[in-house]
Amino acid sequence: MLEFAGFLPFLLIIGMAAIQLGLVGYGANQAGSAARAAARAESLTPGTGQAAATASTSTWLDPAAAIGTGDTVTAEVTVHVPAIIPLFDGWDIHRTATMPNDKTDDGS
Repeated sequence: MLEFAGFLPFLLIIGMAAIQLGLVGYGANQAGSAARAAARAESLTPGTGQAAATASTSTWLDPAAAIGTGDTVTAEVTVHVPAIIPLFDGWDIHRTATMPNDKTDDGS
């Protein structure tokens, strides 16, 4: 019993680190999906990329998109993954996606 009590803090830290690693992976996946959705939406209808990025991401990740247009549409989405281990502040994860711009200068 005493050995288990001494080892319990290590088990808790390992468990929390595993959960944190899962959250970071989830945040990276959400940022990539949001970047693709934002670039796709912006290439089809200008001005809709930010809304598409926000709609395709969990709100607790606080997504923010930066969109650049030209011959291609590039969307960079940043999400903030909060830390569950008290020693850390959390992580910002950036993902970028580029899509061809379907809108041309002649309006077609």
